[in-house]
Amino acid sequence: MAWVVDTSLILDIGLDDPKFAVGSERLLLAKLSEKLVICPVTFIELAPAFAGNQEVEEEFLFHLGIASDESWTPKDTAGSAAAWAEHIGKRRKQGGSKRPVADVLIGAFAQRFQGLLTRNASDFRKLFPQLPLIEPEGF
Repeated sequence: MAWVVDTSLILDIGLDDPKFAVGSERLLLAKLSEKLVICPVTFIELAPAFAGNQEVEEEFLFHLGIASDESWTPKDTAGSAAAWAEHIGKRRKQGGSKRPVADVLIGAFAQRFQGLLTRNASDFRKLFPQLPLIEPEGF
């Protein structure tokens, strides 16, 4: 089984973020033997960092050991729809925080795998309380 890698960790490394790059890289290295994948939505989110050049983006992901060829499934759609409906319902009643729909899609996708490697675990925990989440702290 594989771990899904959130967009933020890849950007940390690709942009050599002074605060987050080292921890993100260590986390990915620690989980590399278990297989790393991204959601198709993450591939789209990363596109601007590579000026839309898919070949360069795929090569970068390959060198990180991250597979970018996992398909979106009907189960992903169902999970996303349920999480988004619940989130919007809560937000309308309680005035909760806004979340980008991309997080809902990535979180639902990650439910088919071991879990999600992310720097934003608290955001995903609200949407997917049962989803295993690992952050770079301590790596």
